[in-house]
Amino acid sequence: MNKNLPDKILFADISNLIQESKQQVASTINAAISILYWQIGHRILSDVLNHQRAEYGEKIVIELSVQLTENFGKGWSEKQLRQCIKFVEVFPEMEIVYTLCRQLSWSHIRQIMYINDSLKREFYIEMCKIEKWSVRTFKERINSMLYERTAISSKPDELIKSELAQLKSAQKLSPDLIFRDPYVLDFLGLKDTYSEKDLEDSILFELEKFIIELGSDFAFMGRQKRITIDNEDYYIDLLFYHRRLKALIAIELKLGKFEAAHKGQMELYLRWLEKHETLEGENPPIGLILCASKNKEHVELLQLDKSNIKVAEYLTQLPDFKLIENKLHQAIKKVKNKIDNQE
Repeated sequence: MNKNLPDKILFADISNLIQESKQQVASTINAAISILYWQIGHRILSDVLNHQRAEYGEKIVIELSVQLTENFGKGWSEKQLRQCIKFVEVFPEMEIVYTLCRQLSWSHIRQIMYINDSLKREFYIEMCKIEKWSVRTFKERINSMLYERTAISSKPDELIKSELAQLKSAQKLSPDLIFRDPYVLDFLGLKDTYSEKDLEDSILFELEKFIIELGSDFAFMGRQKRITIDNEDYYIDLLFYHRRLKALIAIELKLGKFEAAHKGQMELYLRWLEKHETLEGENPPIGLILCASKNKEHVELLQLDKSNIKVAEYLTQLPDFKLIENKLHQAIKKVKNKIDNQE
């Protein structure tokens, strides 16, 4: 062994310091660029508002783009300047912008700016910060209508604001922010006819993608978890643990539609897990029943939330998201109307 070589621990520690420094520098640069874009947009917008003529705004952006490109090179197209203006229109308060730019890159911010619903926009910002989504993942989450697929979207606006405020201040995630309906499992490659075992095997083969669809805080613990009750064996299809919820998550896979009997089966599993597997300081386990379809009245009458059970549909083929969007929006509207009528 060469005694002149540095100690492995010393080398690793210094390497980590270098990497951390690089990340801090990159983060600082990204934040400075985003703030610059906001300041440019603010200055243009102020100038346009002072002249109070829409045609002046159109003209000045085009001329300014030409002049900036001549002096500073590429990166100052008319489109870029309009994005700077849009940035200010969506986030007019400088204090909020400073915080936002320290947490998300300009590429992330560009995706957020074109979300018109402020609550939906806040949801994506906070979830991106919590789960540290890349720009690619962020775009996929928006395009797959993650917000509309979470239970929180159908709640009254004041309750959504409250849960998002808790998420922002204490990074506290509620189950309504985590569980989705439907789950898009097109990556499994399942077509036509398949068995529950095929479905389970495909999920395990594409476990990384399945966890991405579930959410980043899910940790896989096992498949076909055997539990014994009164000398009779039962098997939980998939068992996960959610770090932020601090709870075990039992998942049952069903090929057909949801049936009332599935509730009793899941309740049995959850009570066993609570008695034999839940550690001190952890929350009660949660059940997720994934099925091909469900009857909403069945789900409502069974009051599954009181048993800590979620039911969601899964899609094994990429859907027409326009149709899904209409369906989800109608469902959200229906639930909110029902809540308003109860009040």
